[in-house]
Amino acid sequence: MNWWEPVIAVIGGIALVYAVLLVLLAFYARRHPETVGMKEAMRLLPDLLTLLRRLTADRALRRGLRVRLVLLLVYLLMPIDLVPDFLPVIGYADDVIIVAFVLRSVIRGAGKEPLERHWPGSPAGLALVQRLAGVTVTEP
Repeated sequence: MNWWEPVIAVIGGIALVYAVLLVLLAFYARRHPETVGMKEAMRLLPDLLTLLRRLTADRALRRGLRVRLVLLLVYLLMPIDLVPDFLPVIGYADDVIIVAFVLRSVIRGAGKEPLERHWPGSPAGLALVQRLAGVTVTEP
């Protein structure tokens, strides 16, 4: 096995999960136009990734929250999963469930202030993330 095969597999897996999440966000936006528009839904995923990077680098956050984010990244990059990725649909379902659980935990643990400070997107996107994470939505 060449050294580049696992690298390509990891990049391909991340790209696939990214694409699936974009499609799910698009479906959600179409069914719930009152919460977020299609354009905002498509912009939400890159904003979430930027948010996570900023939260991980924020030394004012509790170390436990930052460790959760690093462990999530390590888990996603590991070649071994709870459910193998080559199984159709359910192979990536465990990854999506773990990502959602960790993100909700970190966002709820961080609170509103760091979330608002590090959020790179629009207020509507922030309100949607807060609502999905169970954080009290701030009024604009």
